[in-house]
Formats: sequence, structure tokens, C-alpha cells
Amino acid sequence: MPNAKLKNYLHLHVLVIIAGFTAILGELITIGSLELVWYRMVIAGILMFMYIKFIKLNIKISKKTFLLFSVAGVIIALHWITFFEAINQANVSIALAMFSSGAFFASFIEPIFFKRRILGYEIVFGLIVIFGVFLITSSEMGYINGIVLGLISALFSSLFAIINGRFIEKYNSTVISFYEFLNGVAFLTIFILLSGKTFNAEFFTLSTSDWIYLFILASICTAYAFIGAVEVMRFISPFTVILTYNLEPVYGIAIALIIFPETEQMSSQFYIGAILVIGTVLFDAIFKNYKRRKVKTLG
Repeated sequence: MPNAKLKNYLHLHVLVIIAGFTAILGELITIGSLELVWYRMVIAGILMFMYIKFIKLNIKISKKTFLLFSVAGVIIALHWITFFEAINQANVSIALAMFSSGAFFASFIEPIFFKRRILGYEIVFGLIVIFGVFLITSSEMGYINGIVLGLISALFSSLFAIINGRFIEKYNSTVISFYEFLNGVAFLTIFILLSGKTFNAEFFTLSTSDWIYLFILASICTAYAFIGAVEVMRFISPFTVILTYNLEPVYGIAIALIIFPETEQMSSQFYIGAILVIGTVLFDAIFKNYKRRKVKTLG
């Protein structure tokens, strides 16, 4: 039994490293962010559909549910577009540092969805995160476009996570993801056509390296990572999974420093700001779990 638990903990950290590697692939792939996300969602959607057929999962849903999944699909598409564009406008480290602030957007968006008051310590933690973002911004003004896009990406990520949190109470996670990918592709297809681009031979003419990186992104970093995260939750508490996934920026920035040392070397002020943001996110998760356990104990 201990060996099985250790195996699942190691699997979880591998999944988080894979999540961090997503940003690296965004740097390596040479096509635009819009096209990148379109390919990612198409390939991942096809792989997810194959998985659904393999396990013979019932994916019938109502029209109302389909519409709700459509909204979430558009939000995740916008999150990915702004995230990869943040990498293009700045670099991996900036995009991931800004992405880590998403947990605090959630702290202020969540009360609206779940109709609860904002807690005092959430405001304090939020102010610390804002200060951390200020340190990053003031030290890296040359990357201001990437910083803004990264923050917008974090906002979309928070919205998506909260909406999915409501979905998961009623629906199968694989079904949710499949329809979100499907609707994300539909949204992006319409957007690409309205922007004056066409799905001609040039659109589908990519370099061999881009095809390889896209397939890795869609298969390992999207379809497999999602299914794997659901699987480890059967053996590890959701809190531990969420807390560990908050280490994604740490892993991603470390990998970026190794692979792209010339472009990823940032100022000391950047790293102080990043540590403040990521550290506060981790402490917030630990603190909330402590309060949750205390309430259960008293109850």
C-alpha cells in the first residue's frame, strides 16, 4: 500500500511537470497563438473522443448543458490564447509568474458564484499578490504587454476553474472536457474566419517540428494530463492535488531557465515578486485546508 501511494504521488508530480512543460512548447512552436490553440483543441478533442469510444462512455447531454459547456469552452480557449500570446510578447517566466496569480482572482470571483462574503485573509493575501505582481512589473517594464496578457490569462483560468467546479458536481469530467474542447474549436474556427483568415493549404502547412510539438502538447500535455489528474484524485486528496498543481510555475520557470538560459534569465526583483506570488498561493491553499479541517473537527 505505501508503495502504491508513493507511485501516485510521483505520478502527480510528473503531471505537474508536464503542465509546466506546456509553456516550453508554447515557446518552441512557431505558429501564432490563435492557430496553436485551434490545433491543440482539435487534436486533443479527437484523442478525447477516441478515449470516450474506447471506454464506451455515454456523452448524451441536454441542450441547456451543451450551452453551458459552450461558454466554458470559449473561456478556456481565450485563456490558452492569452497565455501563449503572453509567452510570445514576453517569455515563459513572465507568463507563468502571472498565471500563478489566478488563484487569487478565484478568491474574489468565487464569492460571486457561491454567494458568500469575501474573507478578510483573502484580501490580505490578495494585496501581497498585487505587491508581488508590482515588483515583477516594475522590474520588467519591457515585457508589459506579456504581463498584461498573462494577468488576463490568469483571470480566464480562474473563471474556467470555478465554472468547472460547478459542473463537476453533476457531470462526468471526461464528458465536460470533451464538449468544452468541441465548443472551443467551434468558437476559434468562427473567430479565425471572421478575422479574414482561411483554412487553406498554407494554414495546414507546418514544419515537422511544429507538428511534433503540437502533438505532444495536445496528447501528453492536454488529453493524457487531464485523464491522469482525474485518475490520481482517486488515491490522493483533491487538496493535495490542487496544492501540488500550484507548483506548476516553479517547475515551468526552472525548466525554462535550463532550456532557454539566454532569454529566461530575469532580474532578482522578478524572482522576489514571483516567490511572493507563488508562495502566497501555496500558503493560501494550506491555510484554507487547515480551516476546513478545523471546522470539521469542531463539527
